[in-house]
Amino acid sequence: MIWGWRILNWAWLTPKKLERCLKQQGLRGTPYRFLSGDFKQMIGMSRQTRAKPMPLCDDIEPYVTPFFHQFLNKYGKDSFMWVGPRPRVTIMDPERIREIFTKFTDFQKLHNNPLLNLLVSGLANLEGDHWSKHRKIINPAFHQDKLKNMLPAFYQSCSDMIRKWEKMVCTEGFSEIDVWPYLVNMTRDVISRAAFGSSFEEGSRIFELLDDQLSLMIKAVQFFYIPGWRFLPTKTNRGLR
Repeated sequence: MIWGWRILNWAWLTPKKLERCLKQQGLRGTPYRFLSGDFKQMIGMSRQTRAKPMPLCDDIEPYVTPFFHQFLNKYGKDSFMWVGPRPRVTIMDPERIREIFTKFTDFQKLHNNPLLNLLVSGLANLEGDHWSKHRKIINPAFHQDKLKNMLPAFYQSCSDMIRKWEKMVCTEGFSEIDVWPYLVNMTRDVISRAAFGSSFEEGSRIFELLDDQLSLMIKAVQFFYIPGWRFLPTKTNRGLR
């Protein structure tokens, strides 16, 4: 009976209570759906959109994030949606965002799927004083003088990519290029040169493993996370570890 009450409270009573509290504060949002929240609708809309050709225009938001595009148009900039049984509040007012960043002990991050820790860790997951301490440690890396020193690495990576494109065009006189894989490799090359002093080719195995990890992680987060599920020896869980 105790476990039954806890499950009922976690899966229904608490979400409905939070929904009432958010609405009382003037926020609008999607109604809570038992356990799944907005997961099914989010994934379904994404699959439907990706099944169609991408329109040739600069307005890519409806194609890349169709659910969030419709969500914000319908409920406004300060609104909430559901990630499983927990609400996720969207704040787009600069003053409120500044207040949240200054009160980092009061506003904590949303932790839904523990499997994400296998892909994203460090500053992204830290809270409170630990976050503040690590933020101060990495701040000097983003000073203007530090970034200026990285410009030669950026220039070299961009030049290498452009030379590859020029060779492709010169052989035929014209060429249609899928720029996405080249831009991905250029980004990785910049990271390798600026952070580790090596080229992308030298660290390609690390990026291959990250690609595999990301693919498995996408499979894992497309479904509502059941507490304790990560300990089961499923194919996805074994691959992630």
